[in-house]
Amino acid sequence: MNSAEVLTEAFTRIRGVVAASLDGLTADDLAARPNGEGNSIAWLIWHLTRIQDDHVAEVAGRPQIWLSRGWQERFGLPLEPADHGYGHTSEQVSAVRASADLLLGYHDAVYQRTLDYLQNLLDVDLDRVVDTSWDPPVTLGVRLISVISDDLQHAGQAAYAAGLLKVS
Repeated sequence: MNSAEVLTEAFTRIRGVVAASLDGLTADDLAARPNGEGNSIAWLIWHLTRIQDDHVAEVAGRPQIWLSRGWQERFGLPLEPADHGYGHTSEQVSAVRASADLLLGYHDAVYQRTLDYLQNLLDVDLDRVVDTSWDPPVTLGVRLISVISDDLQHAGQAAYAAGLLKVS
């Protein structure tokens, strides 16, 4: 396997966890907050997808799907257009409500864009610096692994919360 194939496998596994976490749940289920304060499944899936959309769009030099393909309007959330959930208050987490179909549709669009980007990625590309605001500067490889790590953590949290709903 080359690096692009490894990265594709990672994003494909994330997509599988996202789909399984959403399966069979209503919008009310997805908005439920563990212990009344935890992040809802809807927020977790929306947030991980927004981060992936934001970060992959940036390194690919393309507009975010959220903004360019009407997903922000379809969701109709009371949030700023470029918001991706980082640092959200409890009230903002509660404001993220959506159906499983809407969440999965947005995730699938971002997933496909990610795969399209990875398709032509060469191993040497991973050393390209994409963010100089950190010390050391962030390379493409580090940025993509950061997205995968964040996505896997939130997808796992969503899967756990979905499991709690399905057994109660």
